[in-house]
Amino acid sequence: MSVELKDFKSDQEIAWCPGCGNFGILKAVKAALVELDLPPDKVLICSGIGQAPKLPHYMRVNTFNGLHGREVAAATGAKLAADDLTVLVHSGEGGAYGEGGNHLLAAMRRNIDITLLVHDNKTYGLTKGQASPTTEARRTASLQPKGIFSEPINPLALAISQSCSFVAQSMSSRHEHLVRTIKAGILHEGFSLINILQPCVSWDKLHTYKYYQENCYELGEDYNPQDPLHALELVLGSTRRIPLGIIYENQRPSYDKLVLEGVFHPLRDRGVDPERVGKIFEKYF
Repeated sequence: MSVELKDFKSDQEIAWCPGCGNFGILKAVKAALVELDLPPDKVLICSGIGQAPKLPHYMRVNTFNGLHGREVAAATGAKLAADDLTVLVHSGEGGAYGEGGNHLLAAMRRNIDITLLVHDNKTYGLTKGQASPTTEARRTASLQPKGIFSEPINPLALAISQSCSFVAQSMSSRHEHLVRTIKAGILHEGFSLINILQPCVSWDKLHTYKYYQENCYELGEDYNPQDPLHALELVLGSTRRIPLGIIYENQRPSYDKLVLEGVFHPLRDRGVDPERVGKIFEKYF
């Protein structure tokens, strides 16, 4: 029996602001999983705290909801214990690039086979509009009325410089493009970073749907995502034009395949031997 959208339907009331870009991301995630024929019991979504991490609450799917910025760490453990699952991570840019920056770097180095979808609205929307790691310098925010003095992080340039094996960008309101990008990230064997641009209609009056519509463009079929220098030039460009698509991709063995070589069943199915665990505890008492 094929997977249908109704299989992911949740009865939870959605608490996002009307017009929030998260609605488009939720719709695209469901569509991507249906098109890949992945049933809810074969998918795990890890999230933390914020507006973006609420997404799995509004789906019928396996969910691990933990600490802010620790989503990737939880997903890494989950993938190693249950490598038969498709593991996604949903985070805001604050959790992914701020509090969780160290875990992001570790995941890039390891190349663990999980897909991180970052809802990048350039603000801490849940906590009333403070500046986030991707907020432009010299803009004002709720706690920075005199302006922001820190330069914003460029997550795409960071990922490319660290040879992250899949780096992409899309937008919440470009449904077909976002679905294709999510599917490509899931199918890629290794760590996939997808930065998803989305308006925050409550706290950011600059990065509106109109702004992104006027400034974003989709990479053509002639673009080569295997060239890291070209990819860096693309995301470090001085123009306001914003590229969408698979920006950089390289093929290398995933961490879970290397670590679990010779393991033919998920580690979760091995169970726990209480006697062995007891002997381990005895060494520390």
